[in-house]
Amino acid sequence: MLQQPLHIDLPILHLIGEEADSLGLECYVIGGWVRDQFLGRHSKDIDIVVVGSGISLAESVAKRLGKGAHISVFKTYGTAQVKHRDMELEFVGARRESYHHDSRNPIVEDGTLEEDQNRRDFTVNALAICINKNRYGELLDPFDGIGDMEAHVLRTPLDPDITFSDDPLRMMRAIRFATQLHFSIHPETFAAIERNRERIGIITKERIVDELNKIMLSDRPSIGWLLLDECGLLPLIFPELAALKGVETIEGRGHKDVFYHTLQVVDNVVALQKEKSGEIEEFDTNDKTLWLRWAALLHDIGKPRSKAWDPKAGWTFRNHNYIGAKMIPRIFKNMKLPQNEKMDYVIKMVDLHMRPINLIEDEVTDSAVRRLLFEAGDDIDDLMLLCDADITSRNAQKVARFHANYELVRHKMVELEERDRIRNFQPPVRGQEIMQLLNLEPCSTVGELKNAIKEAILDGVIKNDYNEAIAYLYKLAKEKSLI
Repeated sequence: MLQQPLHIDLPILHLIGEEADSLGLECYVIGGWVRDQFLGRHSKDIDIVVVGSGISLAESVAKRLGKGAHISVFKTYGTAQVKHRDMELEFVGARRESYHHDSRNPIVEDGTLEEDQNRRDFTVNALAICINKNRYGELLDPFDGIGDMEAHVLRTPLDPDITFSDDPLRMMRAIRFATQLHFSIHPETFAAIERNRERIGIITKERIVDELNKIMLSDRPSIGWLLLDECGLLPLIFPELAALKGVETIEGRGHKDVFYHTLQVVDNVVALQKEKSGEIEEFDTNDKTLWLRWAALLHDIGKPRSKAWDPKAGWTFRNHNYIGAKMIPRIFKNMKLPQNEKMDYVIKMVDLHMRPINLIEDEVTDSAVRRLLFEAGDDIDDLMLLCDADITSRNAQKVARFHANYELVRHKMVELEERDRIRNFQPPVRGQEIMQLLNLEPCSTVGELKNAIKEAILDGVIKNDYNEAIAYLYKLAKEKSLI
């Protein structure tokens, strides 16, 4: 049995209730914050619904809080936001909504608390607690959201077909909440998602990817991706990922299902990140934590295009990493993912993810490790974490062997980095200096000489040292009859 949340007795809520009383307004804290208090989850954003003007109450509260409060008013939507210390307070007047079929943007009218609760997406988000003084702490739960929380079930307050048809983004939210909260989706609610899945077409890519990012920042992203596949949304929002599904068999030999392998790799990355850095409390699209998970999701995205049958070798996926890296800019553009250094990072991870395994299958040479360090740069630790996560074999001996070999590669990296300072290095001799020393005008020869010095350092022919680089430059110049 869920207990009444202890943290409802907050000074800020008493203050808001007092201001509401002074304005003669009914006032309730509602939605996700209330849900999270019952579930014992951290939440700092508080939604306040007012039977009357939410903006008026927000302005009164901001004035009462003084200089430490910042208010933003959105008159078009009848809402206001007050930021105070580490809290965000959202104020809105109770409302009822109606929809046009071709838009998720509702026609909004003033309404009662009951009508406001009716428009909520899920029963667990429809709970309201009164914060007026004479009714402080009174819970209004018209749809048994408490019972659904106890059963770990997501269910819509009203007809799910209407709920999802009116605002198809709620289908994505259902899957996101199921992933974050480890709840199941009620069978009738899930069936309605399947029936209304084509309606997702009216939702902007930006809103969809916002939900996907939150799924990716959960502790088991595979839950969300499996639900998206099961309800039929996946091929509509991410056809390239859906294309990974299935196993083809020739002469009795099949390959692994790349879709399920991919989801296991993503979950493995999450587990390794948590082991390394602890729990991730907040969603942040600027954190590489998120983008390494996207790299895991996309690491084998090129396999359907590279798949081939070889009578001797069986199924092959040659150059799938290179093909996948080339696919990513179009995927990011289509899904409205960022076209910046975050995308470049994902491309790098996908392109390089086969390099460490190729190293351990061949001899781990100093030259090969230097090149990997040079190309991965400061992202080498992330790359090795991805490679560890990519080991999904059920053969315990094989898994142990791969992990042991990766440790050998890591040891070699540390040894070479300490000795040769290869990570993110630039050739010790710059192009301008090459032109001055050899009396050359700007030309392709300058670039060739600079690159030859870089290659010599990576191959271990010379050390990453200025004097050795100058001596090697003069040696090359003599061979090319430049001096």
